[in-house]
Parts: sequence; C-alpha cells; structure tokens
Amino acid sequence: MNIKSQKDFFSGLMFMGVGAAFAWGATTYNVGTGARMGPGYFPLMLGVLMALLGAAITFKSLVVETSGGDKIGAWAWKPLVFIILANLAFGVLLGGLPSIKLPAMGMIVGIYALTFISSMAEPGWKVKNTLILATILAAGSYLAFVVVLKLQFPVWPTFLTN
Repeated sequence: MNIKSQKDFFSGLMFMGVGAAFAWGATTYNVGTGARMGPGYFPLMLGVLMALLGAAITFKSLVVETSGGDKIGAWAWKPLVFIILANLAFGVLLGGLPSIKLPAMGMIVGIYALTFISSMAEPGWKVKNTLILATILAAGSYLAFVVVLKLQFPVWPTFLTN
C-alpha cells in the first residue's frame, strides 16, 4: 500500500488515537442517554467523532494524491522540550510542590514563567517582546479569572500574603 500524503496519514493516526483514548476514558463515567446526558456523554461523542475524522483523513491519505504529499521532516526537539517544560513550570508555580516545600507562586508568576520558557522555543526570541506579551497575558488572565469570573486560587506568591 502506498501512502500518498505522509502528513495526512500520521495526523489521521493521531486523531484516531486521541479519539479512541477519549472515548475509552469516557466510559468510566455515567454516559446516560440522549435525553438525559451524563458527564461521560460529551467526551464519548467527541472521542468517537475524532476517531471517525481520523479514519477519514487516514483513508484519504492512502487513496487521494494531494499536492502537499511531502514527507514528514525531522522532529523539532528544541521547541517540543521548551513547550512541555513551560507547561510543567506553570503547573508547579501555580499550585506549588509540597513534596519539596515549594510554595504556590500564583497565577501571575506562573504566566510570566510560562511565557518566557515557551518563547525560548522560537528562534531569535527577544526578551522585550516576551515581556510585553507576558504582561498582557497576566493582566488579561487576572481580569478574566479573578475580576470577572471571581475564581478563588492563588494570584500572587502565598508567602507574600501571609
């Protein structure tokens, strides 16, 4: 069998894998019926639709010749590592890490860390642009989550408020 578009083939496999995982995970919740949906209904349907979409994309990549049938390039390891590290740092800074006695640093510090670490994935990143972006994201997040939605979670480092 000849793969006509590697990008479509592997993205279709990814959609099928993620969809199957969501559908399988949703079965641990009460699914309910169409008239009385349970908490597992939406993730189950979303997973099934994603898996079907992935199957259609994979099938198309095998039978339809496309102009974008380029081969998959090498993995971009540097951006991948920085993006994953940025998300891990955000989670640790937002909630703290009691096992090593790291207090919660709050949302603002977490957003600055997330923005700076993830920006390092870009070639030729500039500190000034990242500082502006982080400030806009922090202010917008504060307005959206604390002022408008009135969510209760640490905004500033907890050791400063005690």
